[in-house]
Amino acid sequence: MKNVPNILSSIRICLVPVFVAAYFCDPSSIKIYAAVVYAAASFTDFLDGYIARKYNLISNLGKLLDPLGDKLMTLAVLTCITIDNVIPVWAVLVAVCKEVLMVVGGALVRKKEGGEIPPSNIIGKTSTVVFFVVCVTLMLFNIPDNIATIMISVAIVLMLVALASYINTFIRVMKTNDGFKKEI
Repeated sequence: MKNVPNILSSIRICLVPVFVAAYFCDPSSIKIYAAVVYAAASFTDFLDGYIARKYNLISNLGKLLDPLGDKLMTLAVLTCITIDNVIPVWAVLVAVCKEVLMVVGGALVRKKEGGEIPPSNIIGKTSTVVFFVVCVTLMLFNIPDNIATIMISVAIVLMLVALASYINTFIRVMKTNDGFKKEI
């Protein structure tokens, strides 16, 4: 049981190329197989976090694998729907910049905290759910371009709000000697 959350995160990482293949192998405009793979990956995200918290199986490896799987899947989904001209290129660029900032900030906090990685927060989790719903909707339905842009804009704005909350935590952690455990 000890490694189940990490196995689930690893499965999610392995589902990234499966998602890409499912997306581009389906010639129709409705990407149901890709949406199913994405839903399965999202379910593993929920399940690994639930199991890790419920059974106190949180590990530093899991704190690395879980967000890595999330970031890889997020970027794969955005890249695929951008290549398919469903959303504008700027959405991918903003998401990539956000993820790079998250990785750099997380690495700096991890170094300062002696290997500990700050946990996710409710804003980040909400952002992930909204992003999932928007992307699945865009995959399954032929949404007009202007509505698709509005939908992805809402998801990206929420991603940026989550980034701002993590930056706030990062700044507080870097200014204090008490660590992130007392700051979050």
